[in-house]
Amino acid sequence: MQGKVEIAGVNTAKLKVLKNEETMELLRRTKAGDQEARRELIEGNLRLVLSVIQRFAGRGENADDLFQVGCVGLIKAIDNFDINQPVRFSTYGVPMIIGEIRRYLRDNSAIRVSRSMRDTAYKVLQVRDKYLAENQREPTVEQIAQELGIPREEVVFAMDAIVDPVSLYEPVYSDGGDAICVMDQVSDTRNTDEAWTDRIALKEAMKRLDDRERRILSLRFYEGKTQMEVSAEVGISQAQVSRLEKGAINTIKKNI
Repeated sequence: MQGKVEIAGVNTAKLKVLKNEETMELLRRTKAGDQEARRELIEGNLRLVLSVIQRFAGRGENADDLFQVGCVGLIKAIDNFDINQPVRFSTYGVPMIIGEIRRYLRDNSAIRVSRSMRDTAYKVLQVRDKYLAENQREPTVEQIAQELGIPREEVVFAMDAIVDPVSLYEPVYSDGGDAICVMDQVSDTRNTDEAWTDRIALKEAMKRLDDRERRILSLRFYEGKTQMEVSAEVGISQAQVSRLEKGAINTIKKNI
């Protein structure tokens, strides 16, 4: 069939789209125990799950798995939704679906996180999802910490622990030419190939100085002493220290 795209055996080209009034009516029937209405409600909101899993594209996860996990989140949203609250079902359902997928990704991450840390992160996500559904905005770290009765730092550590790892080669920007990767943004500017060869050249140049010149440079630039302090330690005048220091630096520049 032309235009047919299947995920977990579901033809996404034929997914239903329910109007808000239809959704609310099905929710009322579902809360009254109508299983057929519950089935229609799930089928009518599968496109909502599909839109959510598209946010997680590019992470190397199987789309079928994410779709099925998202459906679990959808079912939880249907079962827990309060029809007496003046909130659209999609507003409540999206955070629930996202939370379920995040928990799945967290529990199946290649980076192992302690059970206690995962439990804290799970509680943080529950509080966050509940607050988001009730207030339509993200809670602050302080609000989450206060709700759970734990220090602010524990909330931060728990959330950082379950953040998905990012490949160094993942592109972050492309303008028709070579893409800029994460590696380009976090590269070590101090330990480049050029800096490495400069250090080798400096080391070789230092070997050509005599012992007194090396000692003066070491006292001046590694220990941070003044020329007067160096002169007292080496046992020569400040003028001699200045002359030897200048001569040693010129020698290094020529050798490099």
